[in-house]
Amino acid sequence: MRYRCPIALTFHKGLKCSTWNGAEKEGVGTVSLGRFGLRGVQTYDVRILPDERGFFAEALRKDWSELLGEEWISQVNLSYSYPGIVRAWHRHLKGQTDYFLVVRGAMKICAYDDDEGSETRGYIAEVMVSEEKPQIVKIPGHYWHGTKTISHKPSLTAYFVTRLYDYKNPDEERRPWNDPKIVSAAINGRADDHRVRKPWDWFSAPHK
Repeated sequence: MRYRCPIALTFHKGLKCSTWNGAEKEGVGTVSLGRFGLRGVQTYDVRILPDERGFFAEALRKDWSELLGEEWISQVNLSYSYPGIVRAWHRHLKGQTDYFLVVRGAMKICAYDDDEGSETRGYIAEVMVSEEKPQIVKIPGHYWHGTKTISHKPSLTAYFVTRLYDYKNPDEERRPWNDPKIVSAAINGRADDHRVRKPWDWFSAPHK
């Protein structure tokens, strides 16, 4: 059976699930650390609790410190994209962090480190997420980041951000989605990927 994740934020006591190190803790899902090669980029499994009525899931909780640290959410946005649509590239320079939750369809979420002083300059984190396995994807906003809908149906994404959008002075720096200057030195920490050392291609064939 397929379970779809709700958008609403809910708070429910007494739930237990495994943390990233295997410990049991109330209200905490499985965190993936260090897997994508860029500091701060991580995924967090949303725990689905099914029964004969459907299912319940907590989308986000303030006490998920393994994911949020000392941060909390200032705004929640919805993004609906048709199949094959790319939304890229942009970044935030005032400390914003984005937390993505794909609730319909499937999406590729990428982050690119272009900081001259960074030991991971040129690294790209590439995260695949879908409604089949609900996850929160954490992207520190100082990385260039973007998304592509990879499902055959539109994607719907709720994303939680730590700073309010300033209409008069947006914290948004942009570059073209197909900017040839975005060339990866490693993808998810791997320098042996066949796409490395080439301009990033959102439409590169998934076959190896």
